[in-house]
Amino acid sequence: MLDVKFIRDNIDIVKENMRRKNQKDLKIVDELVSLDSKWRKLKYDEDGLRSERNKISEEVGALKKAGKSATKKLKEAKTIPKKIGEIEKKRKKLEIKILKVQMKIPNIMSGNVPLGKNEDENVEERRIGEPKDLGFEPKSHVEILENLEMADFESSARVSGTGFYYLEDEVAMLNVALINYARDVMRSKGFRYVETPYLLREEIIDEVTDLNDKEAQIYLTDNKPKLALIGTSEHSLIGRFAGTEIDFKKLPIKQTSYSMCFRKEIGAHGIDEKGLFRTHQFNKIEMIVICGPDLPKSEYFYKEMQDITVEIFEKLGIPVRILKICSGDLGDLKYEQIDVEAWSPRKKNWFEVGSCSNLTESQARKLKIFTRNKGERVVPHTLNNTAIATSRALVAILENFQNEDGSINVPEVLIPYMGGLKKIEKK
Repeated sequence: MLDVKFIRDNIDIVKENMRRKNQKDLKIVDELVSLDSKWRKLKYDEDGLRSERNKISEEVGALKKAGKSATKKLKEAKTIPKKIGEIEKKRKKLEIKILKVQMKIPNIMSGNVPLGKNEDENVEERRIGEPKDLGFEPKSHVEILENLEMADFESSARVSGTGFYYLEDEVAMLNVALINYARDVMRSKGFRYVETPYLLREEIIDEVTDLNDKEAQIYLTDNKPKLALIGTSEHSLIGRFAGTEIDFKKLPIKQTSYSMCFRKEIGAHGIDEKGLFRTHQFNKIEMIVICGPDLPKSEYFYKEMQDITVEIFEKLGIPVRILKICSGDLGDLKYEQIDVEAWSPRKKNWFEVGSCSNLTESQARKLKIFTRNKGERVVPHTLNNTAIATSRALVAILENFQNEDGSINVPEVLIPYMGGLKKIEKK
């Protein structure tokens, strides 16, 4: 969410940014400027009345001190609170309108964001590791799991519906090994490990995300106030600071968390009938950074964070590529985003395993997070990144480390987390 003053002072830049994102409704910028002009007029009048009230109070005090009558001035003073109240009421109504329009205007994008209409025009930046020829026809992760008898999709569909799963025995252990491995990597990189709530107030979810269709993504309870199941621990990690002023000396804040994540996934992609790729519930190690409003600094953390994810998959031995998200596919809160994609030998194609975003001031402004630098009240930058989503990582491991006999080699880096186990085989 952009600062209203920035929008007012940079109308052409804001409109051009919207054009680059293929957004047509540029009139909302003019609408915001008009509403802001009305708001500033009301604020000027309101402040003038408050100043007048203070002046009259001083005059009343002086008259009383001099032993003179202050009746006329007191009568005049009594009319001012009502006038202030009327203007304040109008101003607050206008603030709600301004906020609604303000939230429709996207964050200014980085010059590094490639121009494009949709996800088909995202740009490959680089590859790390090369896909290997397994020497046989690869099986899908679902075939592998069912042959090993270490997953149960029928029972989960019966008790919970599609989009859920049971993992068993050594594959379940592999899932936990991935969580512990990624957690240890994050801690070694200086990120503080945090356990967070899995349920948040609905308004926190609204402020921390830029979901166009919340009903299609977020599970809401019927409580009052309504609570939402988190879709990622980023919601809790960033939401924790909503409405607060952070001590500038404590920046940067670097935190990581493991959580179960819950998503309805109603829409174009839908849910897999069977498997681990796209599910309603999954495990993830997330990372966030909150830093001062210094673009070179947040860009440094943006690079550092994505490099951590690449390192995690590189050490696992899984080929990945970095995909730069184009202007038409970039969320409105984001300054820049990359996706990390892993290789699928079965599909002979890439699939998303993580996403890293720099949101500059937009998310923090929406959440009313502030800090003070040399006495000046400023809005910090926020960033988030997936260290590892274990269900997607499991798909990558099962497919890339499969043997022709259906067994799975355990990636070397995970062997200590598996109690020394080097191969997963059918019992």
